[in-house]
Amino acid sequence: MFRSLHMKLVLIMVLLIISLMTVVGAFLMNSVVRFYLNDFNERMTTMFSAENIDFYEDLTQPYEGETDGVEGLQSVLRPSMGELGVDGRTRNYFILDGTTGAYLAGSDEELGRSLDVSPNVLEAIRTGQPASSADITENYMDAAIPITRGNGSYIIYIYDNRQNIQELNSALFVLIIQALIFGLVSSVLLSFLLAKTMITPIERLTAGAKRVAAGDFSRKIEVSAKDEIGVLTTTFNSMARQLQATIREAENERNKLDTLFLHMTDGVVAFNRQGRVIQKNPAAEDMLGRPIGEETTYAQLFGDLADMDAVLALPQPGYLGGQKAVGERSLELLLAPFDQESAEGGVMVVIHDVTEQHKTEEMRREFVANVSHELRTPLTNIRSYAETLADGAGEIPPDMEKNFLGVILNESDRMTHIVQDLLTLSRFDSGKSELKLAPFSFEQSIRDIYNAVLLEAQRHGHVLTVELEPDLPEIIGDRDRILQVMMNVVSNAIKYTPDGGTGRIRISAGRAGEKVWMEVSDNGIGIPAEDRPRIFERFYRVDKARSRESGGTGLGLSIAKEIVDRHQGSIGPVDRPGPGLTIRIELPIGGPSHER
Repeated sequence: MFRSLHMKLVLIMVLLIISLMTVVGAFLMNSVVRFYLNDFNERMTTMFSAENIDFYEDLTQPYEGETDGVEGLQSVLRPSMGELGVDGRTRNYFILDGTTGAYLAGSDEELGRSLDVSPNVLEAIRTGQPASSADITENYMDAAIPITRGNGSYIIYIYDNRQNIQELNSALFVLIIQALIFGLVSSVLLSFLLAKTMITPIERLTAGAKRVAAGDFSRKIEVSAKDEIGVLTTTFNSMARQLQATIREAENERNKLDTLFLHMTDGVVAFNRQGRVIQKNPAAEDMLGRPIGEETTYAQLFGDLADMDAVLALPQPGYLGGQKAVGERSLELLLAPFDQESAEGGVMVVIHDVTEQHKTEEMRREFVANVSHELRTPLTNIRSYAETLADGAGEIPPDMEKNFLGVILNESDRMTHIVQDLLTLSRFDSGKSELKLAPFSFEQSIRDIYNAVLLEAQRHGHVLTVELEPDLPEIIGDRDRILQVMMNVVSNAIKYTPDGGTGRIRISAGRAGEKVWMEVSDNGIGIPAEDRPRIFERFYRVDKARSRESGGTGLGLSIAKEIVDRHQGSIGPVDRPGPGLTIRIELPIGGPSHER
């Protein structure tokens, strides 16, 4: 109940009023008692002091013929009762024996006989000096004045029962209680009003803070005052706007990072200091070939590469590198600590798939070796024949010299073809070789190829036939490049079909939907099934010796593949029973949708 600021303010005001009235009441009541006590003492001192000579002589000098000193003292005291404040009700005078303090006479005989000998009476008897009240805590006031009258020793004893003080204090207490009740009611009402004035803006701020904490920045708090709370409200509204903008920017950055993290090709796995996975992306699971859950640990995935404590101890921006083989994949890993000063830190592992790089490096090394090998053979032949001609100048028969020069020319042509093919592939790789697209007759192109190789086929003793579907459409493409592909495929069929009159080579073509196709079939030596996936690799040849004898460079089908791919078509061997090989080419009738 008292946890609310509203009730705390009310309670503070109530306690303040109660404390204030208690202090004021105690002060007033104490002041009344002290006032009466001081008045009593001053009056007694004034009346019985030596300065009041007449009254003092009347008390000490007996009358002529006086036989009773007590009666004489009474005759002096009765006229002065008003000045002494003796009223017979609350204040009385008594005449006591000066040596024993026994009651002799007084204004209230019954009270006088019942009174005990007070400390002041004893003090007056002992010292012979007047003694009066000084303790405000007593419930009476008294004064004892020793008097010697004639031969007698007496004590005039003034006794006040403080009834007037008690009545006045009771009246004051009632007045204080009434004032306290009125003050409490007023303070409660005022405190409620004050609390409402102060707490309403604070409640608005609290509600606004809760909305902001829940992510609702749509409403701002109204500023109804220009005091400190108004300034606080304005500042809170500004803070909420700034916080909203900051959160929006952070969310945008987080969304960007999440999208990048989700779709990046490199794998990323983050671990906390306990070695548990706190973040990972799909690429990491794909590369590692296993699911990665929250229970997966660093030791399970990368414990064989480096101890986690060793990675955490690395100075920034240090990291550890490593290699890991997963199936046929080669992975390169970078292990680095993050947020080392915080308990929220850990280790992040970045996984890069370098399988293709390794394959590319291997292909590059193989390519360089093949180029070196292919060029070394003709260069060796040229050098050998040239040295023979040089050494035997003028001695070699003309026919042999002509033979040697012919070999040199053929080897030079072979080197030229290799270099030209390499340049063609280089232009394809660099994207500098552009296709010259234009409509042309697919059927006529096949017939042109047929007519161009017919004599060569007959020279080898092969039977070359052509079978075309009727009404083949025109297609869009680079006619020269397409003819180069067709010529390469048909020439390979002629080269690798044995001579002797048994060779059969068939060229067929047709249409399949929005594509045209061409097949070249032979009954030659064919290609083993295990070698067929590699026939389009550069410099790859199934029978290198036979290919080199036929003048092949091992680049023709690679170039054909590049040309067909740029036309967004396909080229490859067709599985069929029997000896020989069938190569099928498919091209889109409308040409490539965009030049690659």
